[in-house]
Amino acid sequence: MRPVEFDAAPASCLICHSSEFSENPGAIKSPANPAQLTEADKKHIPQIVIVKECGLIPNAGCTDVHVRVGEIEHVMQPQHFITYLDYYLDRKFIARTWLAPVACHPAAALHVNAQKGVITIVENCNTHGRWMSEATI
Repeated sequence: MRPVEFDAAPASCLICHSSEFSENPGAIKSPANPAQLTEADKKHIPQIVIVKECGLIPNAGCTDVHVRVGEIEHVMQPQHFITYLDYYLDRKFIARTWLAPVACHPAAALHVNAQKGVITIVENCNTHGRWMSEATI
């Protein structure tokens, strides 16, 4: 599955290298009422923690981005699981983390060579589609 492209599509997809893109206004799910999240909303909205003090490469001016899918942890069973997390910096795709059912929790971390910007996470549930969150570095 191709990453979501914000604003304008690139010449080719960074994952599958296709140059064919189509607009899909329903590509990302969102809560019907953000003020009153349902249990399903709480299991799908990515939770982002920005760690400014880099633990991987000290003194390099980097940032760690920790992501957990759901305020209530999403299940990771073969029939229902989070397939991947896509990472964007200032709405430009930068990485994808694949997650396997049973063996993985619905969480991952990415080490980013940036000290500012907006991190966007798009997660894909094999049953309920894509959900998104953003955080400022």
